[in-house]
Amino acid sequence: MTINVTNPTFGCYTGEFWAVSQASPVRRVQVNGLTTLMDYCTGPSYASGGFIADSAFTGSTIISGSQQQWITRNSNLDGWTNGVWNQVFSGVVGAPAQCFPAQSSCGGPYTTLATSPVTREEPYLYVDSSGNYNVFVPAVQQNSSGTSWASGATPGTSIPISRFFIAQPGDSIAKINAALLLGKNLILTPGIYNLEGPILVPFPDTVVLGLGFPTLIPQNGNEALRSVSSRGVLVSGLIVDAGPKNSPVLLEAGTLLSLLVDDHSGSDPSSIQDVFFRIGGAEAGSATVSLLVNSDNLILDDVWAWRADHGNGVGWTVNTGDTGLIVNGNHVTAYGLFVEHYQKYEVIWNGNAGTEVFFQNEMPYDPPSQQAWMEAPGVDGWAAFKVTKLARQFNGYGMGSYSFFNQGVNIYAANAFESPTSLVPGSFHDLLTIFLSTAGSGGILNVINNTGGSSTIANPDTPVTVVSYP
Repeated sequence: MTINVTNPTFGCYTGEFWAVSQASPVRRVQVNGLTTLMDYCTGPSYASGGFIADSAFTGSTIISGSQQQWITRNSNLDGWTNGVWNQVFSGVVGAPAQCFPAQSSCGGPYTTLATSPVTREEPYLYVDSSGNYNVFVPAVQQNSSGTSWASGATPGTSIPISRFFIAQPGDSIAKINAALLLGKNLILTPGIYNLEGPILVPFPDTVVLGLGFPTLIPQNGNEALRSVSSRGVLVSGLIVDAGPKNSPVLLEAGTLLSLLVDDHSGSDPSSIQDVFFRIGGAEAGSATVSLLVNSDNLILDDVWAWRADHGNGVGWTVNTGDTGLIVNGNHVTAYGLFVEHYQKYEVIWNGNAGTEVFFQNEMPYDPPSQQAWMEAPGVDGWAAFKVTKLARQFNGYGMGSYSFFNQGVNIYAANAFESPTSLVPGSFHDLLTIFLSTAGSGGILNVINNTGGSSTIANPDTPVTVVSYP
């Protein structure tokens, strides 16, 4: 898609406006002209984070403006203005230079990686020159930068539409799973799918593609989707809502058995892209874990996991959810994790040699008391991101955690991040915490492992940073 900006005299509203928060990605777009990531015409002009990948912006600098945090991956820029708390660039041609924390000499706050270690762009539907529908599956890229189409056609393969089952919301789970068992790929058309059981993806190299962000809602405490293989299963473009009965897991990628028997070379990684989870908010629901990764080499690419802080079915004992993401696989790479308001560890990373590029977190707003929110006796709160002792290696870049405890009592988290002290020096790059508002109470006492200063009412809206750890 190409957008030619043709409104240079349109008063305040000049340029391509993409004033968004989480779950509104930009992919595979060429914009010629001014682009702004905030609505600078309508107060209060707040915006809270987003994702750009495989896109090019020419003819003007992108105005970041009030965007609190943002990740741009494998794209081309003509320039980028300012940043608020956390701006991350991975494999971006024309990205601003590394500058964290923000400082007058270089702007910022920018975390900049020259290349992305491993990527797999999202599959997409297209019509060929003969008028036939196909789904294109881009190839895996290693240590890449810029768009996949900068030098010509994107490398990859096409799958004819005849090899897909095209589901509609009225289709039974038995009908959908029968098609997958016969070796079909799956397209989910827009709408709400109330699932009496999980969608089961039995084979490797299967594409599950949502069009118009279909919503999957488990009805019986089941998973919404489970893939058996950890090789080449590509899941994208979905919203998963927790249902009326608590689901232990909403989406499971691979199984513990697949961790033992599947190919571990990384030549054909699975991916989860533009998949968003909601526990409450739209309707009442609960789930213990939103996303469970039991696949080696899997790529997470724009995942928003949200236990609702507003909307329908919201309350400390109503829309319960322990953890947004658990990673058990090795060599898992994540770009753009937005994980918010869960009631225990929000991310648990057990897998070895993982890489996390950009993390945005808000701790739960609503713990009713400190006693109700304790990781262990004598340890206040729960860390937002926990790398466990099972991980001997880990790399994290541009990771932020914020607090806004709004119950009128002081609630504290001892640490925003926890990890083994045995990790090699510099495993974490550019960490920050923030106390969001003077209307809140308590705060975060340390950035990572009792290191770094505190974020409390004494320093509201001020990033407290750790540039490198350990």
